[in-house]
Amino acid sequence: MTVVAGLRGLRVPPELSARAPAERRDGVRLLVGRAAAGEVSHHAFRELPALLRAGDVLVVNTSRTLPAAVDGRIGGEAVTVHFSTRQDPGPAGAGVAGRWAVEVRTPDDRGTTVPRPGGPAGAVVELPGGERLVLEGPLSPRGDRMWLARPSMADTAAYLHRHGRPIRYAYTERDQPLAAYQTVFSVPSPDGLGSAEMPSAGRPFTSGLVTSLVSRGVQIAPIVLHTGVASAETHEPPYPEWFEVSPSTAWQVNAARSGGGRVVAVGTTAVRALESAADGGGTVRAARGWTDLVLTPERGVRAVDGLLTGLHEPEASHLLMLEAVAGAALLERVYAQAVRGRYLWHEFGDVNLLLP
Repeated sequence: MTVVAGLRGLRVPPELSARAPAERRDGVRLLVGRAAAGEVSHHAFRELPALLRAGDVLVVNTSRTLPAAVDGRIGGEAVTVHFSTRQDPGPAGAGVAGRWAVEVRTPDDRGTTVPRPGGPAGAVVELPGGERLVLEGPLSPRGDRMWLARPSMADTAAYLHRHGRPIRYAYTERDQPLAAYQTVFSVPSPDGLGSAEMPSAGRPFTSGLVTSLVSRGVQIAPIVLHTGVASAETHEPPYPEWFEVSPSTAWQVNAARSGGGRVVAVGTTAVRALESAADGGGTVRAARGWTDLVLTPERGVRAVDGLLTGLHEPEASHLLMLEAVAGAALLERVYAQAVRGRYLWHEFGDVNLLLP
């Protein structure tokens, strides 16, 4: 079901899916929507520094992308396991050390995968290197796409780097190296963990563009949110994810807002992390742990003024968050212009900037 009523009839032609990375990371296009004026304008991504101003803060996700897809077998059936999120100590905080949330999918004849019924409980997935994965039960009562599973390996993140590859969906034309799924902001986590899928709004940035932004007085503030497996077909709300907002980032955000600067989140993951650390008045405090926050227009946003993000399918639950930031009327205009202007969708595609 379409989240924003005005997008109900919007059709995104299949040829507008970005099938491979742009030749230059910052060579993508940028569609800008300004809520106050209700206007939409078209730019190259390299123009971003001119669209921001001194005192603004860009909040970026530094989580690294894991090679989270691993081939295996359940009996005589070939499967591909997408490792989403390590659950210890888990959203509930107890009793689940060693377990992971996973999605088990069926390989197709294009080098990608298609959905597969979940489970069954107790099924054993045989993995490369003699390792195993035991499926225990659905992660959530909402459905059986994601399952809790117990791997035999002690260090699953290290195992993924030996045997895994980046998660790839059917709209892409071929496998890409893991480097194509890392952003300029990504840094290794002390425990080796990271994101199952790339925090893709940060992908068009280059070190040169970051230098240009900082030289104009735009600050960069890091957060961490380890992104789980997205619901490419079912568009479910996001599951709980692990995040951290440091004391220095909380200070930067609060200082910017009190001084008249704008807080612009780079990606929906940065919004989720910041809003999970904000109180009812929008003051951000240092925080870390699991967030199950789902942002909607009814809840609204408290700490974020703008959002730089990719283009999402009209049915995607992420559009609830975009509507909370920009409002339905502006979002409808932005997406109508994106289709008319032949902008490209998904993680290797073009981006849009929603400003207050």
